[in-house]
Amino acid sequence: MIDEVIGVAKAYTTRVGNGPFPTELNNSLGEYLRRKGDEYGATTQRPRRCGWLDLMVLKYSVRINGISKLVVTKLDVLDELPEIKVAVAYKYKGRTLPEFPQNTNILERVTPIYKSFPGWKSDTSGLTSWKKLPSNAKKYVEYIAKSLSVKIMMVSTGCGREETIWLK
Repeated sequence: MIDEVIGVAKAYTTRVGNGPFPTELNNSLGEYLRRKGDEYGATTQRPRRCGWLDLMVLKYSVRINGISKLVVTKLDVLDELPEIKVAVAYKYKGRTLPEFPQNTNILERVTPIYKSFPGWKSDTSGLTSWKKLPSNAKKYVEYIAKSLSVKIMMVSTGCGREETIWLK
C-alpha cells in the first residue's frame, strides 16, 4: 500500500517545448530565471521556457497524483528579485475558473491572476537551516504549502545535495 506520495516542484515554473504556458515570462525576467536557474535541457541544451509559479497547475497535480508532501527546489534562483508573483487563478472570458482547465484551447486563452510577494533580496544559496531563511522567503514557501494543503518537507537552496533545508 502506498501511504505517501512526494511531489517535487521548482519555486517557479518551467516548460520544455511548445504548448500553453500561462505564466511564461517572455522578457528579461524570464531570461534571468533561465540563466540563474541554468534552465537548459540536459541532453539538447535547448533553453527551457520560464515563468512565475503556477499554483493552478500544482493544485491539479497534487490532486490527480495524490501528493501528500512537497519538495520545493531552486528557491535561491529568486533571491535577487524585488517582487515575486504566483498565479493563484485564471480568468477566461471574463470569469474566474474554479479549477485548472483540461482543455488546451481554453488554457491557451487564460489570463493568470497573480498574488505578489515582496522578494527577500538576500542570498539563500547553500542554506541548510529554516531559521536562517529570510522572513519573506519563509512566507513564500509557507504560502505554497497552505495553498496546496500539503506539507513542504524539503527546500533546496542550491544544486548541491547538501544545499537543502529539511523541514519537520
